[in-house]
Amino acid sequence: MTNLSLFSYKKGGFSIKQELRINEEITAKVVKVISEEGEQLGEMELDKALDYAASNDLDLVEVAPGQEIPVCKVMNYGKYKYEQARKEKEAKKKQKIVDIKEIRLSSTIDTHDFEFKAKNARKFLEDGDKVKATIKFKGRELNNTSFGVNVLNKFAEALSEVGVAEKAPKLEGRSMMLIISPKNQ
Repeated sequence: MTNLSLFSYKKGGFSIKQELRINEEITAKVVKVISEEGEQLGEMELDKALDYAASNDLDLVEVAPGQEIPVCKVMNYGKYKYEQARKEKEAKKKQKIVDIKEIRLSSTIDTHDFEFKAKNARKFLEDGDKVKATIKFKGRELNNTSFGVNVLNKFAEALSEVGVAEKAPKLEGRSMMLIISPKNQ
């Protein structure tokens, strides 16, 4: 089995993860060789390059396979893979995944309900999540969408201390929405 290309599943679909060919997996007859320190050793036959790597207890890794003469580097492949995995892990630690929390309002919402939903939205924004406020119009309410715009603008104004409205309220079909993102981002 070769390491040429493996499929890995990521959130959102499949992606091709390119693996490097090492030692006997390299198919070219002549390769350009780079030493572990980074100095160029020039073009060599594959057998000589493999012997050079083996004499230093290292691996010959094909780093640029698309070239006319592939470029190979002499390195400790296990250590290289470990460093790559550690860098990816560090990058994942520093990522903040932003969720979108949805709050449903109505165009004829009462003040207590409005304050309660605004309080929940404030908590979401303080936690670093985006808030999507939506109003679904039923029946004749669709004739008076201005009430919905007023409610959403009032909602954005109530949360102006902790969040910023990304766009003006937008009507899509029978629902109107407004996305509010946290201010500290």
